[in-house]
Amino acid sequence: MVYVTRKSHFSASHRLYNPTFSDEKNDAIFDKCNNLHGHGHNYVLEVTVKGLPDPSTGYVIDLKQLRDIIELEIIDKVDHKHLNYDVPFLEGIIPTAENIAVIFWSILEKSIPMGTLHSVKLYESDNNFVEYFGEPVNIPNFKAEEVLS
Repeated sequence: MVYVTRKSHFSASHRLYNPTFSDEKNDAIFDKCNNLHGHGHNYVLEVTVKGLPDPSTGYVIDLKQLRDIIELEIIDKVDHKHLNYDVPFLEGIIPTAENIAVIFWSILEKSIPMGTLHSVKLYESDNNFVEYFGEPVNIPNFKAEEVLS
């Protein structure tokens, strides 16, 4: 098995806040990330596809094609946006890196034409990142059928 990864970047702001919690509980759990007007990150997204190289091209997936898919399906929709307000597929979701990675997976999985999506890794900073491998996860308020239609 061969694993091929494409790295992309985007900048976005968000606020970590649960509307069912009191202000005090949100402050206690999310601390500075609960800033009323949000805060920003320069995210790094790594998308890995696995498979066997095509005998006629040597590719698991054409990296230009993977780049274009990531740009069209993800980056164009989140770059320089406020994730809580400007991104319809994140509406009503607490935009933690964990939740974002799961949702990015659900969007990308249907768009990969060759190989199989193996992982989505999302860096919020140099020190903090999450990696998701497609295991079922229940995210409150996430309506996959709306995102995937």
